[in-house]
Amino acid sequence: MVKRASFAHMQCPIAQSMEVLGEWWSPLILRDTVIFGITRFDELQQNLGIAPNVLTRRLNTLVDAGVLEKHRYNERPPRYEYVPTASGEALRPVLKALADWGREWRLPVEQDRV
Repeated sequence: MVKRASFAHMQCPIAQSMEVLGEWWSPLILRDTVIFGITRFDELQQNLGIAPNVLTRRLNTLVDAGVLEKHRYNERPPRYEYVPTASGEALRPVLKALADWGREWRLPVEQDRV
């Protein structure tokens, strides 16, 4: 597996955004949490059809970046939900813009989910 380059050193705001949001699955995780209100790990995994280890890594990246917060909702077994922060909620128009672009330029309307 090839490791992607980091954009952390670049002063470009798009590069800085991609440092957090550019990993595969991250925009779809944010779609589910911010737009659809899906916050629990098991529900995210089921809705996305993503491997648990990949979902865990992506969620940790988004939590570390301050886009999501991790809250425990069950002690035994430990279960967590991932709630958008103010920073995550601020991505709502960005996610909508991506959906609008995809709707207009990529997908037939009948396949649209957002």
